[in-house]
Amino acid sequence: MTPSSADEPHPDVQAFLELYESLDTPEFSEITPEEARRMFEEMRVVEEPDIDLPSVEDHTIDGPHGDLSVRSYDPGTEGENRPLLLYFHGGGWVVGSIDTHDGVCRKLADDTGYPVVSVDYGLAPDHPFPEGLQDCYAALEWAAAEADELNADPEKIVVGGDSAGGGLAAGLSLLARDRGGPEIAYQLLLYPSVGDATVTAAYEENKEGYFLTEDDMEWFRGHLYESEIDLGNVYALPLRANDLSELPPATIITAGFDPLRDVGAKYADRLADAGVPVEYHNYDDMIHGFFSMISDPMDLDRAHEAHEAAVADIDAALE
Repeated sequence: MTPSSADEPHPDVQAFLELYESLDTPEFSEITPEEARRMFEEMRVVEEPDIDLPSVEDHTIDGPHGDLSVRSYDPGTEGENRPLLLYFHGGGWVVGSIDTHDGVCRKLADDTGYPVVSVDYGLAPDHPFPEGLQDCYAALEWAAAEADELNADPEKIVVGGDSAGGGLAAGLSLLARDRGGPEIAYQLLLYPSVGDATVTAAYEENKEGYFLTEDDMEWFRGHLYESEIDLGNVYALPLRANDLSELPPATIITAGFDPLRDVGAKYADRLADAGVPVEYHNYDDMIHGFFSMISDPMDLDRAHEAHEAAVADIDAALE
């Protein structure tokens, strides 16, 4: 894949960037993880969701490091063989929650007609790599075991996520393959963090001024990894894996003005070279995080287009 950026961001994105800059919020690198989480929650959590679903329930499941919270969304569609989407939120492995990504999960449930389960995996630095991934694996095992209770087909589990969550979904797919774990039918990887972006052209082009910055990414990495050796772990950075064969089919979505653009494109190439069916979509006038911009005050048509493309890909693969 040879993704590129448009000449300039979409006018709506440019308006968002100007608004974000005017808020004069502190950089992540200037505050503690706890302060960053509070700030992110204040920016992202809404009191009244745009999409009302018949059933939204919080559950506590057994995780490898204690209780693990998940939230299930059921759109009320009928059928015993519905696929199930297991979703992992973004936030650099340090910020974000099932609350910050509630709107995305509601929309995915509403658009697909599938139940969605959002996972509140442990965040770094309290839970450094690989603890978050281990939580995601526990959630996958739970989803497979409870699929009947969720009126879903355990053989049609989709894993997905954005940014750090996309990296977790990719790493989880690799881990489940290697362990012979629960079967994963599809991957939805939204501008995923799957490799070392610092060596790419996209990183140099977009490391300042487009929402996700170089300083942000260094701060996230600094909290995630306890040891430099973790940077060679294929489940942390799946692009390092020698063998990507026999992984689930995937949709990969990237944004033109995103430092993670090229690692996402490269992962699509690597999967395709390994014989894995891949649908790749690059939104050349968008920025990192645009998939979540689906409600006021920043409701992007291009974000809705990306949702439609993702849903169409999954439906086509699992019909």
